[in-house]
Amino acid sequence: MVIVNRLGLHARAASKLVTLAVRFRAQVQLEKDGHRVDAKSIMGVLLLCGTPGSTLTVTAEGEDAQEAVRAIAELVAGRFGEAE
Repeated sequence: MVIVNRLGLHARAASKLVTLAVRFRAQVQLEKDGHRVDAKSIMGVLLLCGTPGSTLTVTAEGEDAQEAVRAIAELVAGRFGEAE
């Protein structure tokens, strides 16, 4: 999925992503440019330095993995709830 909001994966957007990820029992990971992090770790997510236009890959394993991936994809596509 491509980061489409104007400011990229900044602190507030990363916080929303982590808050969403921790709602699921599945192990959720994000990957950007070969660097993989736990989507439930704010530090890990911030270290990805997701700039506008960069691509993230979301993977999940566990009982609600599909729902987790779908929810995160919707959050990113919805610009993390930001106007632009």
